[in-house]
Amino acid sequence: MSARAELLADRGEAAAGEEFFRSRPFLDAEAATHTLRIESDGDELLAPLIVREIGNGPERDAISPYGYPGIQAPDGVEVDLSTIDLSTTGIVSAFIRHSLGPPPLAGAAERNIVQVADPALPRKSRMSDRQQIRKNLKRGYELRIVPGPETNPAERSGFLDAYEQTMVRTEAAERYFFGAAYFDRILESPATWLALAHAPGGEIAAASIAARSDGVLHYYLSGSADSHLRDSPMKNVLEALIDFAAELGLPLNLGGGIVRGDRLEEFKRGFANREQPWHTSEVICDPAAYERLTQAAGGSAQPGFFPAYRA
Repeated sequence: MSARAELLADRGEAAAGEEFFRSRPFLDAEAATHTLRIESDGDELLAPLIVREIGNGPERDAISPYGYPGIQAPDGVEVDLSTIDLSTTGIVSAFIRHSLGPPPLAGAAERNIVQVADPALPRKSRMSDRQQIRKNLKRGYELRIVPGPETNPAERSGFLDAYEQTMVRTEAAERYFFGAAYFDRILESPATWLALAHAPGGEIAAASIAARSDGVLHYYLSGSADSHLRDSPMKNVLEALIDFAAELGLPLNLGGGIVRGDRLEEFKRGFANREQPWHTSEVICDPAAYERLTQAAGGSAQPGFFPAYRA
């Protein structure tokens, strides 16, 4: 093995930087605990991680923070996992979410396809969406995009209400109810904006957090208030963010669906003009412990789930 790895108990600080998904506000909000440091042929790769106990321990594993944190690495570097001595990390496995673009770990799996509105390509939208957007503007809906650090408590509260109503409506898992403190912290990042659709009465009808990271503007977390669903104000928010991304000269990552081809993906496809694969790496650091834990958990009850012992 020509590469070595170590796990630094530094709250992700070694991997921290200006990019949103590796910024200090985001890593704090996500409660990052460690950095995975890989040294290969003079190159250094750094990935923020959240280390967790497996059951009652003593074994531990790790997962990337949510979103597209990726690995801080020199451009063009690709390291083969089979060349890395991972036993020194002291964890059983690590699930690593990459940023968009070529992953620096060879053999990364295509996890999903994201929809992208790229200002370098002809713009795309459905006639029905354009009609709804124009109708909302005529009714008195107003759009604003506010830098994250400049948002006020009322704007953040309005976003949180719309977001949580959306999570309840869609029966989202508990993991997606982030809470006010989470949003307060990430909006401290200068790489964030809050896009707001105000209804004619002034209340927030729909809102989205946009974040700039690794050469992309990300449509990160969004929500629509129950009382304004019939007007589909999120279409206005998306239109505003596509304009904003074009001003920044960045593609807008709209994300994907829960599963390929679902209604969420179909909605986003109406605003996208290209697709892009998103990759993850499933890293087994201790094969013997991984196999033992998987067998103790009854085998891989959910094919494709990683790590199998958590399925």
